[in-house]
Amino acid sequence: MIHGHCDDRFSAVRAAFEENFRQRGELGAAVTVLAGGETVVDLWGGWADDARSRPWERETLVNVWSTTKGPTALCAHLLADRGLLDLDAPVAAYWPEFAEAGKAAILVRHLLSHRAGLAGLREPHTLAELYDWELTCARLAATEPWWEPGTQSGYHTITYGFLVGEVVRRITGLLPGEFLHQEVTGPLGIDFTIGLPEKDAGRAAELVHPPTTPTSEQAALFAQLTPLALASLLNPGPGVTEANTPAWRAAQIPAANGHGTARAVAALYGIFARQGRSGEHRVLSPEATERIREGQGSCRDLVLGVGFGHDTELGLGLWLSGPNGSYGPNPRAFGHDGYGGSCGLADPEADISMGYVMNRMGPNIADDPRKMALVEAVYSAL
Repeated sequence: MIHGHCDDRFSAVRAAFEENFRQRGELGAAVTVLAGGETVVDLWGGWADDARSRPWERETLVNVWSTTKGPTALCAHLLADRGLLDLDAPVAAYWPEFAEAGKAAILVRHLLSHRAGLAGLREPHTLAELYDWELTCARLAATEPWWEPGTQSGYHTITYGFLVGEVVRRITGLLPGEFLHQEVTGPLGIDFTIGLPEKDAGRAAELVHPPTTPTSEQAALFAQLTPLALASLLNPGPGVTEANTPAWRAAQIPAANGHGTARAVAALYGIFARQGRSGEHRVLSPEATERIREGQGSCRDLVLGVGFGHDTELGLGLWLSGPNGSYGPNPRAFGHDGYGGSCGLADPEADISMGYVMNRMGPNIADDPRKMALVEAVYSAL
């Protein structure tokens, strides 16, 4: 059963959400759409666990994987907007050790746009080591880039959060999750955290493996992955099992372990859509929010290019919708997908944002069919 509310104008979104359960293998999920700053869709349904013993409730939250990268980018843009961070300065100006191994010229904007050449560590890095912030950042500081920084994008699957996050920490003294809570989610009452406080563990949905084994086409794509792509995606390669553990939830992985409701994701991406405002509260200047979607050059991503099959373009922290329409028909809309299907979307021209979260993982790298059905339904109502 589907719960919540949906304005009549957006009835197509409710229909698509229901269809996700009937036809697209949805287990438990929620979707929220803000239009003009008002909540026009806020729906949830299904089950919070594989055993179907816990219904998905209004306040159920879940790990949203790389949809976390949007809020992490927001931390950097807050500092830039306050004059504390220069996006065109060398990273080493804030993190001196980072200049090792030929990285002295890498700019902060290269970190935000996945162009730093540090998509993965070259030496084996375990999950236990990933949970050690100081060790992971020290290894990144000592790592040689995989390609000439600034020339192409290569998706920094896990390293993104440590790279951007350590710059935030060097400036503020706070880990990005702490800074986000202090400056944004705490004051605004947004139900989103990087990592998961133990007090909220009872509200967390269980992530569940995809309902089917990989197709032969997906297996063939995996076989084509380069050493760079393997390092980015699999060193280490946390999956569903690990993400349900207390150790993963307790860590700060600012590229991949944000936990929140669809309502929270829509609110955070709504800051981007509303030119820096959340209700009556100004978070960023209009100039800062426009900068986030400043295209850094279209190219075939060095990590995800095989899976995408087309060129993509990153702004300074989020993906542009572009000609492929990942975030709707406006090519300048932008957002971020999370592993398995979740999504945050911002479209300043349409004045809409969307948050979609779920616990049944899909097999797609991005543009999960459930997410795309919802995006299409949103725009059909405009």
